[in-house]
Amino acid sequence: MRESKLKLIFGFTSAGLLSTLLYKLSYIPGGMILSGLSLGGIIILVIIIGCIFLSKLLKHIFKKNSFLTLVFSTTSVCFIVFHYKLYSPTLTIVVPDGYRGEVNLVLSNMSENNLAVDSNGIGYLTEWTFDKTYSRPIVIQENGKNLDEYLIGFNISTFFGRSKSCCVGNSEIQSLSFKIGTKPHLEDEYFDSGSITELVNKDITIFTKFGNHTTVQTEATINDNTKK
Repeated sequence: MRESKLKLIFGFTSAGLLSTLLYKLSYIPGGMILSGLSLGGIIILVIIIGCIFLSKLLKHIFKKNSFLTLVFSTTSVCFIVFHYKLYSPTLTIVVPDGYRGEVNLVLSNMSENNLAVDSNGIGYLTEWTFDKTYSRPIVIQENGKNLDEYLIGFNISTFFGRSKSCCVGNSEIQSLSFKIGTKPHLEDEYFDSGSITELVNKDITIFTKFGNHTTVQTEATINDNTKK
């Protein structure tokens, strides 16, 4: 294939991947005081700078290819990897008919997700899903009614609260949590969390030592020192 066509193909691919990355980053939760777009923008800048230096080295090997072709091709590969890192599954959660209140998706040792929550609002996630999920879920009742207009997220930028229920010995239970409000589109009812240490199935729940399995998302810690 001619050099000009390679440059054009990789150039459009790199630009397209960059555009979709920026769009995706505008919706993901951030960390500390920075938004997801700000944090992601820093990573993208580092990727581009790294690819420029890498392309200079590759130019000594692929002498027939132009420098720009090498830059576009390396950034395309890195952007694809970054897209994968940002992937979040959209969960479909089933709750009992009429259920209102907190929903906790608990970190578990199961090989498949259990998204049919019980009467206490408890469901179970695999480790991979727990680590990857941040996007707003689809929530329906057993009768099929969609509850999207009832959902209350952790805050305006982060839907799931990453909660820790303490304590079971020296360990804690981690969950992704949100709330189903009592009425649609509530403006005066906010996210809250309660301890779930006595509500979970301890045979499938992963108990983590304090400080382990930490992620960049904002966390809500629930202390329940009366139940050990």
